[in-house]
Amino acid sequence: MGRACPICGKPPVEAYRPFCSKRCADVDLNRWLTGAYAIPVVADDDEDGDQPEPPPS
Repeated sequence: MGRACPICGKPPVEAYRPFCSKRCADVDLNRWLTGAYAIPVVADDDEDGDQPEPPPS
């Protein structure tokens, strides 16, 4: 039938796919909104490729 619900592991329900219920869909949404899921980012000081100007002396 496909992959299991990513929250609880039960079989998915078509109305809430890929989740098994509204509750699991809401749990997932809450995790996104609170920052529990995050894409790691490497900080880059120089986004445009130019060399930064030295501070005035």
